[in-house]
Amino acid sequence: MNLYARLYQAIMENDPIQKCLLTDELFDDWQNQRLTRVNDCPVESIDVPGRPVKPTLVNPRKVPKRSMITELGKKVLLHSFAHIEFNAINLALDAAYRFRDMPDEFVTDWLQVAFEEVKHFKLLNDYLVELGSFYGEFDAHNGLWHMVCKTRHDVLHRMALVPRVMEARGLDVTPGLMNKFSQIGDQTAVDILQVIYQEEIGHVAIGNRWYLYCCDQAELNAQTTFQLLIDEYFGGKLRGPFNRPARLAAGFETDELDELERYL
Repeated sequence: MNLYARLYQAIMENDPIQKCLLTDELFDDWQNQRLTRVNDCPVESIDVPGRPVKPTLVNPRKVPKRSMITELGKKVLLHSFAHIEFNAINLALDAAYRFRDMPDEFVTDWLQVAFEEVKHFKLLNDYLVELGSFYGEFDAHNGLWHMVCKTRHDVLHRMALVPRVMEARGLDVTPGLMNKFSQIGDQTAVDILQVIYQEEIGHVAIGNRWYLYCCDQAELNAQTTFQLLIDEYFGGKLRGPFNRPARLAAGFETDELDELERYL
């Protein structure tokens, strides 16, 4: 079976539950060597990956406010997490699909990430259903996929900016959110976010590892190159503060974080 045809099928699947099933099957088939990397199909741009009709995608400024003061606000916040995890499935699948000159270990890593993002999405979606909601009930934005599209021409740019900036930002904010859920007595939400938090450290570490690999292959200084990309894509500004222990666990260096904090 052709890995790339299967990846494309999973990325373009609209139904979230079916996408999760296809992703789980992909990971299992790859682990058990039932897939081959036959590069006989074109690399599609994929401006719009498979997704359900709902949620409606809107400007980030128009996404509902995410407050935990009310039950509705809690659902909106959990829904935003579910949307991030759903997009992260497509993101990980796209990395394995698009960058075909990378080693087999790269495919293994990103299929593992996709497999774990499926788990995260299911945890959140099941809890939304338990609360009387569902994925798609509230509006969402498409910021993460926009960055996927902007970096589809260069694996180095993708590894630098999606895991090391956008996903790493999740490491910064999740502990505070877990604390807020704990304060309102929602231990289920805390437990779900704890699972996500621990595994996302590993996802950012995978991005870091392959970013350093790409820099080494291109004979580029990793820290200098990253700073140049921050200037190019983010106008020289990053969001903070950083969760330094989590970022260090994910493969950032202390001196690098010291330098990056100048961009906050």
